[in-house]
Amino acid sequence: MRVGRDWIVVFALLGALGWAGAAVSLPPGWRELGRGAGFAALGWSLDGAVRGTWPGLPLYRRHLGLFLGLVLAAGITARLAAGAQPWLAAGTQPWLAAGAQPWLAAGAQPWLAAWVAGTLGAGAGLSVTCVPALNTRRLGCLGWVRGRALRPEPAAPLILVADPHWSAELTGLAQAQAGHPEADWLFLGDVFDAWVGIEGMGSPLQAQFLAWVDDRRRAGRWVGLWLGNREFFLDGLAGHFDLMGEGTGGALPGEGLAWEHGDLVNAADWRYRLWNLISRSGPMWLFALSLPKPAARGLADWLHRALHTTNRAYKLTFPREAFRRAAAEHPSETFITGHFHTHEVEGNGIALPWAHEGAFMVWRDRQVKPLDPSGHP
Repeated sequence: MRVGRDWIVVFALLGALGWAGAAVSLPPGWRELGRGAGFAALGWSLDGAVRGTWPGLPLYRRHLGLFLGLVLAAGITARLAAGAQPWLAAGTQPWLAAGAQPWLAAGAQPWLAAWVAGTLGAGAGLSVTCVPALNTRRLGCLGWVRGRALRPEPAAPLILVADPHWSAELTGLAQAQAGHPEADWLFLGDVFDAWVGIEGMGSPLQAQFLAWVDDRRRAGRWVGLWLGNREFFLDGLAGHFDLMGEGTGGALPGEGLAWEHGDLVNAADWRYRLWNLISRSGPMWLFALSLPKPAARGLADWLHRALHTTNRAYKLTFPREAFRRAAAEHPSETFITGHFHTHEVEGNGIALPWAHEGAFMVWRDRQVKPLDPSGHP
C-alpha cells in the first residue's frame, strides 16, 4: 500500500535524523548542510504521506501545518542533540561515545544553527513537492477532495454550470431549477468574479447562493462544487456541498464522468501556475486572515480586477493539443472542463460553454447536452 510505504519512509527519516544529530561526526558547516538535507527529505516524504492519508486537506493547510510541525521538530531535535553531547562525552554509552568523541572534541554544534538548518531544509523540501505543478500535469500536490463522489440517483439529470461569473444576480439559476426540479447540480468553478472563504471577504450574493445550495440538498438533490481559479480558501464551506474539490481528479466514477476546472490543462502556462501556487499558499491565507474587514473587502475587490487579466493570453486561444492530452488521461470516461469560455470537443473531452447568461449544460444518459431551462429533455 503506497500510503503505508510513505509513512515507513517518514519514520525511518525521523530515526535517522535523531541518531545522526547525536552520534555522527561531520566537520563544521557540513553538519548544518546534512541536517538541512535530512529535513528537506523529511518534508518531501511527509507531504506525500499526509496527502495520501488525508486527501481532504488543501495545499495551504497541509503545508502550513507541516512546516510548523517540522520547525518544532527541528528545534526539539537540535536541543536534544546538544543535551546529549555531555552525556556521550561522559561515556554513559561507550560504544556510541567512541564514535562521537572526535565531533565533540571539535566543538559542540550550536543548537540554534542546527535549528535554522532544519527549518530551511523543511521549507525547501515542502517547496520542492510543488515544482512539478509549474509546468507538468503531475499536479497531485494541488488537489484535494471532500464529500461523496456518488449520486443517490445516477439516472437523474446532472446540470453542469461552468464559469457563470455571477456579480449582481444568480442569472439562470432559478429558471433552470424551476424547469428541472429533479436535477442534481455540478458547478465547475468561477462561480463568482472572485470568491474568498475568509470572514469579511464574502458578499450577500454568495450567501444567497449558499442558501440556494442548502435548499436543494434539503430537497434531496446532490450538489457538487469544483473550485476554479476565482475561488480561494473555500474548504471551510465544504459542508454546504455533497462534493467539493480542487485541482485535477474530479469524477463520478460510476457514471463515466471526469472533470477539472480547466485552468491547469495547459502546462506551458507557467506564469499562471506560479500565481496559482502563491495565491493559494499558507502565507497568503495568513495575510488575508489578519486583515481587518474593510481591508479584506478591498483585497477581494483587487482580486476581482486582477483576475480579469490573469491568464488572458492562454484563454484567447484554446489549447487544443494540451486539452486533448488531458482528456486522454481519462480514456474510459467523458472528460469535461470549464474555464475556456468556449464550447469545444476533442476526442472524449468537452470544454463547456460560458454559463454567464444562464447557458447551462446537462449530463444525461452519459451524454453532455445543452440544457433547456424550460424543462424539456
